[in-house]
Amino acid sequence: MKNEMKLRSGATIQQIDPKKAGEKQYLTRQTLSMMHLMPSGEPVAYDIAPDGHIIYYFDPARVVEAPPENWYFPRARKDTMVLESGTVIERMSVKNAAANGYYTEERLLRMHYEVIEEPVAYTVKSDKTVLYFYDKKTAKRLPLNCVRCGKDIRYKKKLCRACYEEDLAERRAEGDAHRNAYYHMDRKKVLFFDLELTGFYDHDEILSVTIVDATGELIMDTLVRPFKKKKWKNTEKIHGITPEMVTDAPTMEDLIPRIREIFDGAENIIAYGVSTDYSHIKYIYTAEEQETFRGKIRCCANEFVRYAHEHRPDVLHASLTDAMNCFGIEWDGIAHTSTADTISCMKVWEVLFPNYYEN
Repeated sequence: MKNEMKLRSGATIQQIDPKKAGEKQYLTRQTLSMMHLMPSGEPVAYDIAPDGHIIYYFDPARVVEAPPENWYFPRARKDTMVLESGTVIERMSVKNAAANGYYTEERLLRMHYEVIEEPVAYTVKSDKTVLYFYDKKTAKRLPLNCVRCGKDIRYKKKLCRACYEEDLAERRAEGDAHRNAYYHMDRKKVLFFDLELTGFYDHDEILSVTIVDATGELIMDTLVRPFKKKKWKNTEKIHGITPEMVTDAPTMEDLIPRIREIFDGAENIIAYGVSTDYSHIKYIYTAEEQETFRGKIRCCANEFVRYAHEHRPDVLHASLTDAMNCFGIEWDGIAHTSTADTISCMKVWEVLFPNYYEN
């Protein structure tokens, strides 16, 4: 079985001898340097030099011209050196080496990299000693230590397993206390809302508004006729609202007085992923009133993300559907309509905050 090496990217390359590399027209760094070229991609194969260093081979189809400053040197700067493996490397200034991603062994070690390839360039210090440069792209990444204890190797969130478990237990206890607290909220004064839009940007318009209180009573559920947009093919596939469906619907200008009346009587107004909905509904208030309105807003998505980080690290996404699946909640109505999304948000919130309401 051929020897293999796994690169930091996860790609695997095989060891081949120089003859085989020549047949495939692969190029070493030495050859690339002589041609004033440099690799633009990862190595495609490797070999081990007699002194134990790695010699990488590169695909000639994935190379670029080296910066002119690397080869248009005065004659004194075109010095070369022959390594024990027979590889010829050029003299290079520290600045030009860094521009190519070449660093000294000491610098790479400080960056948590281990040198496994032979030098790719060198310079001569003022005391006449030689300083070798190595390619960071092909150096081996060393495991990092925990930022809390500084002893064990990192596991998650820059912490070792023991410190991570300790940190998780602290965050979980704090989060559980937050979620299980008694907030004594009046169900009639806690509202959930959702909007469907013509698109995903600030210039898009509202197509439907649904508002439900925490008893499940439907306070408002209406389509909205936009002023400017005439079609919205991309979002139509999601919420199913067609231009024909909103032809006779009221405009936002018609609805603003009633929406303000509803929201003004609420203590909390909750949505799932509130930033998008808030950015479109806030204009029913003046700039001075928006601060008061924003103080009532709560984001169910943010609370679910916190819960998932503390209790369900296996949950990798945090859409409303993910939250419902996590808690075993079924859709009530047609999924991804504003009505169904609002009711589902209400149900997710009640699971997250079982003691939120007075009764």
